Amino acid sequence: QVQLVESGGGLVQAGDSLRLSCAASGRTFSSYAMGWFRQAPGKEREFVAYIRWSGNTVYADSVKGRFTISRDNAKNTAYLQMNSLNPEDTAMYYCAANDYYSRRPDDYVYWGQGTQVTVSS
Repeated sequence: QVQLVESGGGLVQAGDSLRLSCAASGRTFSSYAMGWFRQAPGKEREFVAYIRWSGNTVYADSVKGRFTISRDNAKNTAYLQMNSLNPEDTAMYYCAANDYYSRRPDDYVYWGQGTQVTVSS
């Protein structure tokens, strides 16, 4: 079992930055792929980014160049640095862990409770 707890969300203005954190406990964190997903009201949960155990990263086109995913295996924590935020980034953000990397939410076994990000124009 892996428990995930997100933090760092909030209300910001367009152009601002936020850093989300995902603290993990349970099984060996370093062996998992970590993903960030988001879900806006009335929309499906969508892929944002993932980072493999090796540190390789993949991003959704909508956030490429603005968001950076990272991990600190010594702290059992994954991060999502979000820059140049715009109102379209408003959503509940979730971190997820899985044995293998994927863009599909259904492939991830472990999920956090989410942290809300709201960007005003």
